[in-house]
Amino acid sequence: MRSITLKLVLSFLVISLVSVLLIVLFARYATNQEFRRFTATNNRSNLMETLEDYYVMNGSWEGIERAELFMRYPAPNNNPPPRPYDALVVTDQFGNVIRPGASYRLGAHVPADQIQHGTAIQVDDKTVGYLIFSPPPFEENSPERNFLNRTTQLLIYSALAAFAIALLLGVLLSRSLTSPIRELTQATHAISQGELSQQVLIHSNDELGELGKAFNKMSTELSRSVNVRRQMTADIAHELRTPLSLILGHAEAVHDGVLPPTRENFEIIREEASRLEHLVDDLRTLSLADAGELSIHPQTVEPERLLREVASLYQVQAQRKNITLDVEIASHLATLEVDPGRMTQVLTNILDNALRHTPEGGRIVLSAKEVNDKRSSPADRVELAVQDSGPGLNAEDLDRIFERFYRTDASRHAGGSGLGLAIARSIVQAHGGQVSAETEARKGLKIIVSLPKAR
Repeated sequence: MRSITLKLVLSFLVISLVSVLLIVLFARYATNQEFRRFTATNNRSNLMETLEDYYVMNGSWEGIERAELFMRYPAPNNNPPPRPYDALVVTDQFGNVIRPGASYRLGAHVPADQIQHGTAIQVDDKTVGYLIFSPPPFEENSPERNFLNRTTQLLIYSALAAFAIALLLGVLLSRSLTSPIRELTQATHAISQGELSQQVLIHSNDELGELGKAFNKMSTELSRSVNVRRQMTADIAHELRTPLSLILGHAEAVHDGVLPPTRENFEIIREEASRLEHLVDDLRTLSLADAGELSIHPQTVEPERLLREVASLYQVQAQRKNITLDVEIASHLATLEVDPGRMTQVLTNILDNALRHTPEGGRIVLSAKEVNDKRSSPADRVELAVQDSGPGLNAEDLDRIFERFYRTDASRHAGGSGLGLAIARSIVQAHGGQVSAETEARKGLKIIVSLPKAR
C-alpha cells in the first residue's frame, strides 16, 4: 500500500502538471494570436501608407502593378494554387479590383458587403480606394516565426522549471503534513503496547493540531482512567477486607472460645456483614449504571413532596447531632418525571455526606427552585440542592468528590465508602440530569441536582 506521502507528492505533481500545461497552451495561443494581430495591424498600416503615398504622387492608381508594394506581396498567377497572402486585395473607389487576390481577379467588382470588411484609402479626406487584407501565416525561418518558436521554447523551459519546483515543494509539504500523522501513529502503537502516557508535539493550530490536542487529551484521560481503575480495585479490596476481617476475627474468636457467644459479639458480626452487603449493593448499582442497565421507573413527582419525605427520614438523626434541617421550596414548582426510589437514594446519599461533615449546631438546607437553561426560556429545569454548614472543600477536592472511592482527609475520618456521591451522579445522569458542587471556605458544601421538568 502506498504511503500518504507518496500520494500527496503525486497529487501535487498531477495538479502542477495539469496547471502548467494549461498555462503553457493558453500562453502559446494568446501570444500567437496577439503577435499575429500586432503584425497584421503593423502591415496594414504600412500598406495603407504605401498606397496613400502612391496615389498622392501619381494622382491615380495607374501603374500600381509596378509599385514596390507588389514586389513584397506579388499578385497570384492563375495556374499555381493561391498562396496564403493572396487575401490581399486593392480596389479603386468604385470597388473595382486593381490588385487581384483571393477569389477576385483583376477588374472584377467587389460587392458592397465585402468592401465593408476592408479599410478605406483616403487622400485629403476623400476615399480613393479600399484595402482588403487578411494577415498571412508566418513562413518558415521568417523573423516572426522564429520569434514565436523562441517564445514557445521559453514557455517549455518555464514549465519544466515549474514542474521541478512543484516536485520539490510537494516533497517538502507532504513531509510537513505527514510528520504529525507519523508521530500520532507511533504514539498510538505505543499506547496499544501499554505505554499510556504518550504525548505528541503540537506543530500547528490547524486540523492536524486539533487532532494532536485531541490525542493528547485522550491519552491523558486514558492514563487517568486506568489509574483510577487500578486505584478503585485496590480500594474495593481494602473496603471488603475491613468488614471481612472483623467478621472472620470475631467468628473465629467465638468459635475458639476466646470471646463469649454474647449478643454484643454477634451484633458486631451482623453490623459488619450489613456494611459488606451495603458496599456490594453500591458496587452493583455503579456497574449497572456503567452498563446502561440501571432500572429506572419514572413517575410524575412533586419536588416539594420528595424533599420533605427525605428530610423526615433524617430529622431524628439531625436532632441527635443538634443540627438544624430546613426545607426551602420555591412556589409553583413544576413536577419531575423521575424514579422516586432512585431519586430518594440520590438525596439520602448526599444528606449522609452532609451530616457527616456538618458540626454540632450547624445547619443543612434542602431547597428546590426552577432555573432557565442559557439557550431557552422560560424555565425548563428544576434544581434540588443540599447545602451544609461544614468546613467546605478546596478546589482540588471539589473537582473529584464525584469520583468513586475518592474521599477527602476529613471524610476518611468521618467514615463512608466513598461511593455515595458517585452513585448519586450516575443515577442523576440516567435521568438526563446533571449534578455539580459549589463551596466556599468555612461556608460549607452545596450539592446541586439539576433535572428536566416533566413534559
